[in-house]
Amino acid sequence: MKNMFAIVSVPVCPMRKESAHRSEMVSQLLWGEWGTVLEETTDFVRIRHQYDQYEGWCQRSQLWLNDTAPAAGSELTADWVNTIDVYGEPMQVSFGTPLDLADDPVLSARYGIGYSGNRLTPYPERSPALIEQLGKQFINTAYLWGGRSVFGIDCSGFVQQIYRCFGIPLPRDAYQQAELGEVVGFLQETIPGDLAFFDNAEGRITHVGILLTPDRIIHASGQVRIDRIDSMGIVNTRTGERTHQLRLVKRVPNPQKP
Repeated sequence: MKNMFAIVSVPVCPMRKESAHRSEMVSQLLWGEWGTVLEETTDFVRIRHQYDQYEGWCQRSQLWLNDTAPAAGSELTADWVNTIDVYGEPMQVSFGTPLDLADDPVLSARYGIGYSGNRLTPYPERSPALIEQLGKQFINTAYLWGGRSVFGIDCSGFVQQIYRCFGIPLPRDAYQQAELGEVVGFLQETIPGDLAFFDNAEGRITHVGILLTPDRIIHASGQVRIDRIDSMGIVNTRTGERTHQLRLVKRVPNPQKP
């Protein structure tokens, strides 16, 4: 049987744990992102997201169902909020929205899609200044469980989106991201862009952030913010409260060049 694909037709599409509006939002898909259809009900479609292989239920009315998927690309929208025309009407989409669909000649014609805004081509190197610049764009963005956009984002979604700007695909959840790369033994040995992971009382990794320096971290907790970090964990710069317990630091390599 031929695969069916679901393409997101709204700026941000909630991905839920179960096929119900009240179900937990476990992730989000941005406009133009797509996945393989796994199961369908009257109102919901369970899909496997092409980018990070995450699975969940999305509302059918927020998807285009097709027997073809957009051609793979790498360019993203570059501004904080960007205008894309769909069926001749403007739609506002988040920074970091992939432009694969807009650049697909067949599908873009089918849905009347046009985009003439600024584009971000993934950067080849993670320079300290660029990591901080990209991260700071999200400062004060509200924390949202399952969020992946400028309209609300969670800790691992924030890390995933920043790394996407460098052409590095990361898994969706913090514990999955912690399985990548090499361990960095001491904070003093870290470089900007290394990922710091934090665990709960049961030892389960529940939080992640991006190191800017050996003693500064940018992460999503309440909102995207910059805090102090030491060998024990994160210290809130405003209150002095210790908020997260450091488990380990990992360095994710750049992708292999062909």
